[in-house]
Amino acid sequence: MLQELENPLVLEEGYVAIDNARLHYHRAGSGKPLLLIHGLVGSARNWRKNIYFLARHADVYAVDLLNMGESQRVPGLDASLEATADRIASCMDALGLQSADIAGHSHGGAVAMMLAARHPHRVRSLILFAPANPYCDLGRQLIAFYQTRFGMWLARQIPWLPRQLKATALSRMYGNPARVSSEALDGYTAGLHIPGTIEHVLNIVRGWSSDMHRLGAVLSNLAEKPTLLIWGDRDRAVGLRSAEPLQQMLHQSSLVVLPGVGHIPFEEMPDACNGAMREWLSNPAMLR
Repeated sequence: MLQELENPLVLEEGYVAIDNARLHYHRAGSGKPLLLIHGLVGSARNWRKNIYFLARHADVYAVDLLNMGESQRVPGLDASLEATADRIASCMDALGLQSADIAGHSHGGAVAMMLAARHPHRVRSLILFAPANPYCDLGRQLIAFYQTRFGMWLARQIPWLPRQLKATALSRMYGNPARVSSEALDGYTAGLHIPGTIEHVLNIVRGWSSDMHRLGAVLSNLAEKPTLLIWGDRDRAVGLRSAEPLQQMLHQSSLVVLPGVGHIPFEEMPDACNGAMREWLSNPAMLR
């Protein structure tokens, strides 16, 4: 399906087969490939303020991870970082991408780092928006809560909560709640009611501690991988304080801090993030 835009760019939507399951993606632009990976309970829609701008400079793909967005739900799917990263590599195979710049947000940032550790030749560079990482302890209590019986029950009620409550929850992820739009809310909630979605998220939560431990064990493999880190200084989910030890492991990293911005900077302040990504992708000094 093709969606015509006011500008000459065209947004393509399609599916590729990954382990006999249908993975949904958006694509626009031409040039060197750039693959965008959403965060926990996110979708390809989250990049709607970025993909058309970036498509002027790259061949951009925004994917819905399996069991999320418009991709197929697969019961019992391995939700670990390793398995998810390997599925991204398989997705790249299906799309004909030998290598790409990889951008990831939050949990998607952790997936991107694991992808670079397990498949280093597939990743030219990393762009990480507040990536989940072993040095952040902000969300440990919340993760522990959703591992309890009551927490799991509550999580299963989330798809049916009033829209205003969902909007309030999303606003906590913003530095300025007034910046939350209806489209942003849809990007994080539209697929939650599809059977299998919440169970997959809970499987990620159950394995969170072990995933972060395994990610910490392989971060040294990324020491020389060119990496751009983008963080809001009002991030309540993945604290900015964790950027310092992460940078100590990523020797070829640069950090952009956006004042007054929360956990989803590319949606809250898209112009600043788009500019930083464009500059990064066009940087001739990078090893590409």
